[in-house]
Amino acid sequence: MRANCSSSSACPANSSEEELPVGLEVHGNLELFFTVVSTVMMGLLMFSLGCSVEIRKLWSHIRRPWGIAVGLLCQFGLMPFTAYLLAISFSLKPVQAIAVLIMGCCPGGTISNIFTFWVDGDMDLSISMTTCSTVAALGMMPLCIYLYAWSWSLQQNLTIPYQNIGITLVCLTIPVAFGVCVNYRWPRQSKIILKIGAIVGGVLLLVVAVAGVVLAKGSWNSDITLLTISFIFPLIGHVTGFLLALFTHQSWQRCRTISLETGAQNIQMCITMLQLSFTAEHLVQMLSFPLAYGLFQLIDGFLIVAAYQTYKRRLKNKHGKKNSGCTEVCHTRKLTSSKETNAFLEVNEEGAVTPGPPGPMDCHRALEPVGHITSCE
Repeated sequence: MRANCSSSSACPANSSEEELPVGLEVHGNLELFFTVVSTVMMGLLMFSLGCSVEIRKLWSHIRRPWGIAVGLLCQFGLMPFTAYLLAISFSLKPVQAIAVLIMGCCPGGTISNIFTFWVDGDMDLSISMTTCSTVAALGMMPLCIYLYAWSWSLQQNLTIPYQNIGITLVCLTIPVAFGVCVNYRWPRQSKIILKIGAIVGGVLLLVVAVAGVVLAKGSWNSDITLLTISFIFPLIGHVTGFLLALFTHQSWQRCRTISLETGAQNIQMCITMLQLSFTAEHLVQMLSFPLAYGLFQLIDGFLIVAAYQTYKRRLKNKHGKKNSGCTEVCHTRKLTSSKETNAFLEVNEEGAVTPGPPGPMDCHRALEPVGHITSCE
């Protein structure tokens, strides 16, 4: 493996001698504009999500990093191994198998933070896992690729996009740090920023998905095998991440968080590494996989959010019916008790003796037997 050579002409993908095919032509100013706008919007989104992070909870995750450790095990243990098994099971070509493997070795993407917020997950753990996995990718990505890539003989040397990893860390940590400070000093305003950011995040995901598909429409091919793997791979990540978190006795909130973090990968980092490491001829066979993976992980994330929100709404309605039933019973009992009290007070008022000199009827009734008075009542 080589260090990052994104500016070097020695990289096959960056060689000026080989022209890109029509399907991989860069769209110039449009692509640059899209990249800049999406980067700025993602920074603002991470700032808004950082407003949900509390310093006390964040520090507790750092002091006792059990959730982070489980997440890293899923990220760089389960995902690369799953990618290797899928490539072997479907008998992929070497270049296609490497594309699947690189995707499995990438760190978690920021898209998981948005979905975690929508499923009421642990935002402190989510952002901590994304940051730690991105830092760990500096060493774990080349290690995992070296361990699993020996099954396929490749002429190319894979290039780890260290510059891309560094940019991701900067775009992640700095906006989140500002968000944490805002939440600490102005907690009321931070809640408003968080709600706006959640809505903007959903719109941003749709815009990025549509624009990415349009800009890379020439990179799609009709390989059903790669499309099948790109569909089941994120699902396997979500399920195995949830089961491992459940097996390690994590809370339900953390299980949801770790599940989303495991299945959501950094698509841009995978595409950058493929472009730095392979020629244009190979990219035609490889580039459709990360694009399809990104599309399907968006669909899976929205389905998970929809399922959770539906479950949450039904649970809320169920508790609301129980509470209304209890309220009706309590109200009925209160009315019954009130009627009994009023009846008792009326009886006492009728039997009470008014002050003043007794009249002839009072004297007469006073001389009557008690049983006669009872029978008259």
